Amino acid sequence: MKSENLMIVRWVGLSLALLGLTGCFGDKNSDLKEWMQKSSEGLQGKVEPLPEVKPYQPFLYNAFEVVDPFRASKMELGRKGGGSGALAPNTNRPREPLEAYDLEKLKMVGILQQGKNIQALVNAPDGNLYRVKLGSYLGQNFGMVVGISETEIKLKEIVEDSGGDWVERSTSLNLEEVGQKAEQKK
Repeated sequence: MKSENLMIVRWVGLSLALLGLTGCFGDKNSDLKEWMQKSSEGLQGKVEPLPEVKPYQPFLYNAFEVVDPFRASKMELGRKGGGSGALAPNTNRPREPLEAYDLEKLKMVGILQQGKNIQALVNAPDGNLYRVKLGSYLGQNFGMVVGISETEIKLKEIVEDSGGDWVERSTSLNLEEVGQKAEQKK
């Protein structure tokens, strides 16, 4: 009896396994296969042809004789040809104390006047106050004082341009009022 029961259990187990396997081999994926067939209808692979390869033609560089614009010798040639002696600053004169500072760091703080003689008061970054008169020099660009008014010091600076020539330019140092300084700090 035990062997008959064992046989029955084996047959039932085997039949259940076969029944389960038939589910795997069924046509469950038929809708997926059908969609793939419909989607691929009329599609044909088309690959664009490669572009035509043009033969390489080397470029011959013939500008070896042309002067390099960034070479220092070109600048030297320009300086030799330029007649810059007329405006060149006098470097043999003694330098004044205010020539040690950039013009932007100097501040005009007032004027002193006795009759027609007028002098400006300039505060330097070192904290000292200097008197400036016509003909005095300010700043690092050989700036000579050419005019003093109640509100500004007019300067004529001599600077070197890119060609090595000395050129004049006009600039001014304006009066810095105490009221303006207080407003800027707020």
